[in-house]
Amino acid sequence: MKLAREVYLLTEEFPKSETFGLRMQMRRSAVSVASNIAEGHGRLTDPQLKNSLGMARGSLYELQTQIALSCDLNFFNLESAQKLLEMATNSAKLINGLLAVLEP
Repeated sequence: MKLAREVYLLTEEFPKSETFGLRMQMRRSAVSVASNIAEGHGRLTDPQLKNSLGMARGSLYELQTQIALSCDLNFFNLESAQKLLEMATNSAKLINGLLAVLEP
């Protein structure tokens, strides 16, 4: 959730031409990470949780790519990009840890 909030805050400064472009895609990816984790938590079986965590991880990797692209396009300063990438890396570690616990 913290990552999604931070993405929303930092993408607010994107150019107006990106209102329906990269800014919205990043927001969708960030929300998808949190939403998939929540959905998986509400499922009744470990395989369903594992699947949802895999989708969350995929959205997180999408977001990391979008952060890098935003930095390359000078939509973010280096400090903002590094902050988001660090948060994304920490989220990935948590997701990977949960996935490891679910392995048979």
